[in-house]
Amino acid sequence: MKKRIVVMLLAGGQGSRLGVLTSHMAKPAVPFGGKYRIIDFPLSNCVNSGFDTVGVLTQYRPLALNSYLGTGQHWDLDRNNGGVFVLPPYMTEGDARWYSGTANAIWQNREFVDQYDPDYVLILSGDHIYKMDYARMLDFHRRKGAAATIAVISVPWEEAHRFGIMNTDVNAFITGFEEKPKEPKSNLASMGIYIFDWKKLRAYMEADDADPASENDFGKNIIPAMLNNKEVMAAYPFEGYWRDVGTIQSLWEANMDLLGQKPVLDLNDDSWRIYTRNPVMAPHYVSESAKVVNALVAEGAVVEGTVENSVIFCGAHVGKGAVVKDSIIFPGAVVGKSASVDKAIVGENTQVGDFAIVGGPVRPGEKVNNKLTGDITLIGNDVVLPNCAYVPKGTVVNAENPHQPAKEA
Repeated sequence: MKKRIVVMLLAGGQGSRLGVLTSHMAKPAVPFGGKYRIIDFPLSNCVNSGFDTVGVLTQYRPLALNSYLGTGQHWDLDRNNGGVFVLPPYMTEGDARWYSGTANAIWQNREFVDQYDPDYVLILSGDHIYKMDYARMLDFHRRKGAAATIAVISVPWEEAHRFGIMNTDVNAFITGFEEKPKEPKSNLASMGIYIFDWKKLRAYMEADDADPASENDFGKNIIPAMLNNKEVMAAYPFEGYWRDVGTIQSLWEANMDLLGQKPVLDLNDDSWRIYTRNPVMAPHYVSESAKVVNALVAEGAVVEGTVENSVIFCGAHVGKGAVVKDSIIFPGAVVGKSASVDKAIVGENTQVGDFAIVGGPVRPGEKVNNKLTGDITLIGNDVVLPNCAYVPKGTVVNAENPHQPAKEA
């Protein structure tokens, strides 16, 4: 049963900044890229890196995510010795507690890790889009003789204040950590990817759990405690594509990064496949009346209208005469005849009525609260927009209130 390394994947986030898309599911279960879910990326990275024992820590609305993961077969993680395991919070000795922080989530599942007696534990977030060889990071960790290694990526200096920033010396050893500093000394941002020596981390988490003032968080508590105790900590530099898709804007941008002959993020990469749970659907169909330019169209989709610079998911339908531009149409969504969808995200199984306009100009005197979405229009899951509805850009529409702010054209 012994494993050199065990992976703990934090997948319980509510994802409130994704608004109505996560009202009934955890953020890692949100669709991405035409046929994937966000969690496919860290899971595929694990398999491609040769790490075969993964605990997925769920908490917020886990049903969709648990059903999607199943036995782990689709990621080659249905193993007799190892595999993928769903780890929700549970009651111990009469005390039922939600995970109070990232470190507490790992601490509550220490028995799961202990059964494999690992030398190392790799801790990941389930809501980032990237391709990364964790085995290289582990080799780096061992060469440095570190107690902890944190993956970092260079961000623009003007954005560094938004991240947890690692200060390092010339040998890539961490000398300081600042959480969202006003005047950052470095632009090396933490990616939320950690490798720890398990026994060392276990001792720090035990002490942290006994501290009633702690927030039980890696960034706020465990890492500062290790730095204060002069533990050897290293920063692993990552130079590939990485995006935190925790906002509507970043989710939309990451999907757009998949388009073009030379996309920013190439999914057609035989050397590093992204595995997923494929739907059993017929090939997509593009009719004689359709026009498709620079788009991803997944299996089971039907396109009878115009699609430009967009991502069309499995089982979606774009009606005759409809125009979809710069948009993301989630699984099972229907865009009616002669409808217009411009720079929008249309949720799963949503119906956009015939002649409806989604993402139209904000008309004089009309007020739109677009703090969450900017100029991206967001239509939630299972919404039914009536024929001729008018939804201004930056608007959010959900299934509980589909007719307001949708208006007659």
